[in-house]
Amino acid sequence: MPLSIRCRAVLRGRFLPSHHVYGPIAVFRLGPHRPTDKDDHVSVDRTDRKKTLPTHSAGVRPLLLEAAGLTLSGLVAEPEGTPRATVVAVHGGGMRAGYFDGQAHPDLSLLMLGARLGFTVLALDRPGYGRSAAQVPAGLTLGEQAVVLPAALDAFAERYETGRGFLMLAHSYGGKLALTTAARSPGLLLALDVSGLGHRYAVEPADLPRIRHHVHWERTWGPLGLYPPGTFRAAQALVAPMPSREGAEVTLWPGMFDELAPRVGVPLRLTFAEHEAWWLHGRAHIADLTARLERAPLVRVERQAGAGHNISLGRAARPYHLRALAFFEECLESAGEADAPEMCVGPAVTAP
Repeated sequence: MPLSIRCRAVLRGRFLPSHHVYGPIAVFRLGPHRPTDKDDHVSVDRTDRKKTLPTHSAGVRPLLLEAAGLTLSGLVAEPEGTPRATVVAVHGGGMRAGYFDGQAHPDLSLLMLGARLGFTVLALDRPGYGRSAAQVPAGLTLGEQAVVLPAALDAFAERYETGRGFLMLAHSYGGKLALTTAARSPGLLLALDVSGLGHRYAVEPADLPRIRHHVHWERTWGPLGLYPPGTFRAAQALVAPMPSREGAEVTLWPGMFDELAPRVGVPLRLTFAEHEAWWLHGRAHIADLTARLERAPLVRVERQAGAGHNISLGRAARPYHLRALAFFEECLESAGEADAPEMCVGPAVTAP
């Protein structure tokens, strides 16, 4: 039998560091393998092994911003003419800004889609990633990052047209930073869209330090069929080590959320993937989460069918991004109206 490369969520062989806070995204074992029905969903497509992929899309440009003594790297895409607003995309733990410009399929890129629909889209490498990793190799705490991020947006606004203001789309650990920033810097953001983040872990807190280094494949990615061919080769350009100071705060999030949630005063949309396994998102948990966001004028919770935790790298990326941008359009439309929208929990959303 010819040699084959198989994905395994076991700690042997060669692996890429995780985009996520908890460990490796995949492990590749080279050797003979007898396929079984159980293994069908963890096969790496031949395209992953052969296809050479660019680091960013045509029309997307790298940029550097000086903010609070750090040099932050990132990607930017601009529309033709004046932007409607600027979407700021904030990546999760162990990933980089390119998470929002997936190269495995043209439909993945939030930057390209947003620019085509009239938005400027800025995806930043958070402090401790990209260019700033050399300056702060241990990274920064959430509180410290929430000081740097507004400074970066100020620096961006000095060089680029931002339209009606900043909208933020964040994933996983980036959602923690987005919520922290919204709570600490009222008036900075017009609206916030977060995926891959809840307020209570679906694993025991005592197990989190161990899980950071021994992640289970299905928990992080879900079925491989959710992702287009070429995903894991492209991911090699996106992943980065998670800074130690971020990892040290992982178990603190439930308490941090409870403290900051009552101070979040912007419209908020939360999306949980069909195969989301890191967070509790049943009816009772969603009710508890939304009840804590008492100052937010609108709280909408949706579910994305056909998606794993990494929504923006999967086949559901385009419908998810379109719904996020539609939410931002609603917020822009209602901005400045006398009556704030009524708080609600939105209906489940079924992806095509």
